[in-house]
Amino acid sequence: MKVAIYVRVSKEDQTVENQKLRLIDYCSRNNYLYEIFEEVESTRKTRPIKQALLDRLRKREFDAVLVYKLDRWARSTIELILEIEELLNRGVQFISFSENIDFSTAMGKLQFTLLSAFAEFERNLIRERTMEGLARARAQGKKLGRPSKIKEYLATQPQKKPPLHTRGLCVPEKPII
Repeated sequence: MKVAIYVRVSKEDQTVENQKLRLIDYCSRNNYLYEIFEEVESTRKTRPIKQALLDRLRKREFDAVLVYKLDRWARSTIELILEIEELLNRGVQFISFSENIDFSTAMGKLQFTLLSAFAEFERNLIRERTMEGLARARAQGKKLGRPSKIKEYLATQPQKKPPLHTRGLCVPEKPII
């Protein structure tokens, strides 16, 4: 069986190595051929590696896709359910290593729905905690976000006087005699 291994981290300073080691070992133990697809610093809207992989899966270039956890594949319950359902309907297996779910059985489908709901719940909790922390920081008067590059640049430049016409003054074209 030919398997597409999809690994993803959300930030550039994180690593996919732990995911890769376990998934490669899984493929080796099962005598699967595999190709690895790595997504680093992804956002909800920009996951080009995943999109390219989905295109190849739709063409049935792989028999299955293997992920470390369901939340590595999708960021919302709807995205997860729709994409996995599409792949299963096209005859592409979906394997989640950590959850060890067989999506072909009724029990597997139930587990899949419950796990994806919990994954979204966990992300929402993290978002709520982050928003609460930001609100607390604002209430304490802390400045949030990255410093503005333009403000830094302008602070280093000598202050210029505004043009005369903006100060209500003008220079006559000819001297008044």
